[in-house]
Amino acid sequence: MADTQRIAKISLDEKSVIRRSPQVEHERKVAIYDLLDENEFDLVDGDPGPYNLHLGIADSRLVFDVRDENEGDIKRLTLPGSTFRKIVKDYFLICESYFDAIKTKAPSQIEAIDMARRGVHNEGADVLMERMAENVVMDKQTARRLFTLICVLHIRA
Repeated sequence: MADTQRIAKISLDEKSVIRRSPQVEHERKVAIYDLLDENEFDLVDGDPGPYNLHLGIADSRLVFDVRDENEGDIKRLTLPGSTFRKIVKDYFLICESYFDAIKTKAPSQIEAIDMARRGVHNEGADVLMERMAENVVMDKQTARRLFTLICVLHIRA
């Protein structure tokens, strides 16, 4: 991967965020750290990176505002909010089950729920890669981390 095919900086538009649980805040921080540490992200027909990515939700649409390292506009990509609505909802439900399970369930039950959680997470990453394929080339790990951040943006209270 060339040094230009990556996200150098990422920010979330968190105007609608009221508060987050410690678990969600931890997941957000880890996703951002891991994403910046290693990612593959390249615009198909656009300026070369590295890129600054501003991720947000506006008018019920997921917005990927891609900028150069000096914050100059490069490309604004949007996806309908409905694209991820069911997957995010499913992911939240399975995460809730997982966090409840780690308090009281046997390790084998926790492992089964965690496998399901990873499966839904992978599904979200696959949908993201598929929907962005015309505009962005990204690897699976980058898509997984971006899906985590998409989920964080969907938390309202």
